[in-house]
Amino acid sequence: MKKKEREAVAQMGEAELAEKEKELGEASWKLRLQKSTGQLEDPSRLKRLRRDVARVKTYRRAIALRGGEGK
Repeated sequence: MKKKEREAVAQMGEAELAEKEKELGEASWKLRLQKSTGQLEDPSRLKRLRRDVARVKTYRRAIALRGGEGK
């Protein structure tokens, strides 16, 4: 995730973050499947994707601690 993407994620609301987390989870599943079949060309993508998922979860947690308010 590039800097501009991180800034955009930081400005998302709870519903948008939930959707982003779902998308990243699906992408993660596909990459893990490729890894298990030996078709994954760039293993570092898994690491970046895990960090992106953690980043989204962190922002969701911050919103929850603020009291569930939107942006």
